[in-house]
Amino acid sequence: MSGMLVGMLCGIGAAIAWAGGFVVAKHGIEIGFSPADLALHRFLWSGLLLMPLVLRDGIKDLGGVGWGRGFVISVLSGPVQSLVAYTGFILVPLGHGSVIQPATAALCGIILAALVLRERPSASRILGGFFITAGLIVFGFESLMTIGTHGIGGDLLFALAGAFWATFGILLRTWNISGTRAVAAVGAISVLIFAPLHGIFVGYDTIIRLGWAENLLQIVAQGLVAGVLPIFLFARVVTLLGAGRAATFPALVPGCALIIGYFALGNIPTIPQLVGLAVVLIGFRLTLK
Repeated sequence: MSGMLVGMLCGIGAAIAWAGGFVVAKHGIEIGFSPADLALHRFLWSGLLLMPLVLRDGIKDLGGVGWGRGFVISVLSGPVQSLVAYTGFILVPLGHGSVIQPATAALCGIILAALVLRERPSASRILGGFFITAGLIVFGFESLMTIGTHGIGGDLLFALAGAFWATFGILLRTWNISGTRAVAAVGAISVLIFAPLHGIFVGYDTIIRLGWAENLLQIVAQGLVAGVLPIFLFARVVTLLGAGRAATFPALVPGCALIIGYFALGNIPTIPQLVGLAVVLIGFRLTLK
């Protein structure tokens, strides 16, 4: 099998895994898990799985990341960021969260790259940013017209989660931290700090009440499939296809999430959601030129 084909399959697999995480999170909220419960499943188990990497490289400086930087990236890409996003799923449909978060991450990435990294955006990227903004406005308009002000609040939570993720990506480049090492550091902090705090302030009553099957679904889908697997797949894509081509695959996440959500949860996207997705995808395409 050629390297090009393997790289494409890895990229598609990573996008499907990330999209599946959105769908399973929405399912978890619908059956009664709290955002904190889902964040625990998202990072505790992947943290335990990756803890040997941190211990190998030295827990004293959090596997080479450093505790100060580790706390920062834990806020931007770990339990805090997930708490923001999962709370958004209480307020708005799957179609909003699965599109708004990655779209805002891409838009903020363009802006932060220009401001922080002094990258001069091309005309195509600027135009793509305008398309992404237009698509986000479509989602906001639907929230205002059909859901109400709390729908706007949910959209803003996903936008905030996307902005956190974009900032996380910029810091990884600025601090020269690999994605695998960052995920391992966030997992270690989740195991050592977030899990005990969850037990003290939230407790495990809901987790116990919902039973083994639903918890196992979240452990596998959130902690392993959406948490660990895409990191290694995406790193493989970068190696085989290069960073430029690899950047196209996260753009598949919104569409994949809507498809998986339809078959798994019976969620049917509305016309405004499909229009907003189409406009955002045009923006993604332009930004990746």
